[in-house]
This record gives sequence, C-alpha cells and structure tokens, in this order.
Amino acid sequence: MKSVVVSFQLFLTSIAFSQTEPLLFEPEVISKDGVFGLTLSPDSKTALWVRSNGKRDTLQIMESRKTAGKWSKPKVASFSSASGNWKDIDPVFSPDGKTVLFQSNRNTHRDTNRKDFDIWMVPVTKEGWGEAYPLDTLVNTTTSESYASITNKGTIYFMKENENKVGQSDIYYSVKKNGKYQKPINMGAPINTNERESNPYISPKGDYMIYFSSTSEGYGEVDLYISFYKNKTWTTPKNLGLPINSAVAEFCPFVQEKEKRLYFTRQEKVGERFKENIFYVPFDVDAYK
Repeated sequence: MKSVVVSFQLFLTSIAFSQTEPLLFEPEVISKDGVFGLTLSPDSKTALWVRSNGKRDTLQIMESRKTAGKWSKPKVASFSSASGNWKDIDPVFSPDGKTVLFQSNRNTHRDTNRKDFDIWMVPVTKEGWGEAYPLDTLVNTTTSESYASITNKGTIYFMKENENKVGQSDIYYSVKKNGKYQKPINMGAPINTNERESNPYISPKGDYMIYFSSTSEGYGEVDLYISFYKNKTWTTPKNLGLPINSAVAEFCPFVQEKEKRLYFTRQEKVGERFKENIFYVPFDVDAYK
C-alpha cells in the first residue's frame, strides 16, 4: 500500500512540475556517451566537464570555448592531467566566474599513498587558468570530498563520505571567515537521510539547492531533488519529477542562471560500461516553490 501511495505522489509531482523533454547537450562534440558534470561560465562561453570514456579508470576535466556560436574542439584543461596520472572530477564555476572548484586525487600536497578526492580551486585569468590549489585540511580530510559549489558570499556546499558509513555520503557546508574556510557542518535533515546524498548545486544567493539522493522514493537509481532556504531552515526536498528524472541515474546538476537552464548528467549501465551524457532543460525555479 505504501508503494502505491508513493507512486501516486510522484505522479502528482511530475504533473505539477512538468518540464519539456531534456535535450542532449552538443551531441558528438561534447556528449559522446562518456562524459559527465558540465559547468558553464556566467557568460556561457566556456564549458568544462569530465571525460570518463564510460569507465572510471581515467577521469579528466575537458574544456571548450564558444566562438561565433560554435564550441571549439575539446581539449584537456591545463589544470587537469593530460596523461591521466591522477583523476579530476566535478568542475563548477563560481557565480562571478573568477574561480572554478573541482576535485582531484593528485598527491602533490599530501601523502603519496592516498586515493581519496580533495576539493581544489583554480583562478580564472585573462590568459586562461591560474595555478590550482587545494583547500586546507580543515575541509579536506582523508575521506573523499567532492562536487563543491559556492555562493556569492563564498560559502561552499559539497559531498563528504561519512566515516561511520551511515548513509554512505552526506552534504556539508563550510563558511568562509577572515579569508579561511571553517570546519564543515553536516546539513542534517531534511536534506541528508540514511541514503546517499551528493552533488549539491547551491544557487548564487544560497536560497535553493539541487542535489541527488538515492532514496527509494525516487524514479531511478538516484534522482535530483530541490530544497529552498526559508526562515533559516531548509524546506522538505521535492523530487524534480519526470522527465528530468527517469528510471536510470541523474546527477551533477548545474543551473546556468542567465540562461535559466538546468544541466545534468544521465547515466545508465550498458554491459561493463556506463553510457553517460549531458542534458539540459529550461528551468523555472519558481515553479518548485
């Protein structure tokens, strides 16, 4: 009986928050069945994403620039590993376009035997990219941190693996004070559950967040949810519904605020590989309030 009620509630959600069918982003140029995690600069002229080739043995951040309405041939971003010696994932532009956050398991600033991901930042310069650097050990620990996004005020939201393994991973945030990030705080309920929560996109104003959860109330393996910050608390998350979510996995949400578009990755297992591509839909955040 419970499953019937949940299914009916999801059906109503899909009607209330109906969207157009997601469109494949730049097929054969960027979306080639082995990519995920797109981010766009505020002027929509620079694109960054992860090339996975359908597996996780090599993960590189790719770059393309738009000129005269066309995207350039993708290349490995200079702050990523051209040789694949380490893995880089989840680039996200800051709202002002001056910084990109990403995660890496490179061991240039830590013990050489570690394999977890840390949060890094790279400045955006007139020439391209500055020198990438990791956040300090108050944020980065010996467990993986990933998918960091940032508000206008500099607060970062990110996924952190739970050391006690309850829920596998939760979403945390860290406030910047006097130029330094403070000890991360677990967001708690209603965002985090005993399931897996990750990939938080925080709006520039910090007034809403889109993320994924593996809760069994969704449509597929993991679904995208939205929550709003009102009266100093986060609202009960809402499933973004069909056709954004599907029977497979949706993750890596990113809203290009000026375009009013939601970009995300859709992934399905095909044999021993993942077929994963980047999609987008027009996105009116007010429709979910």
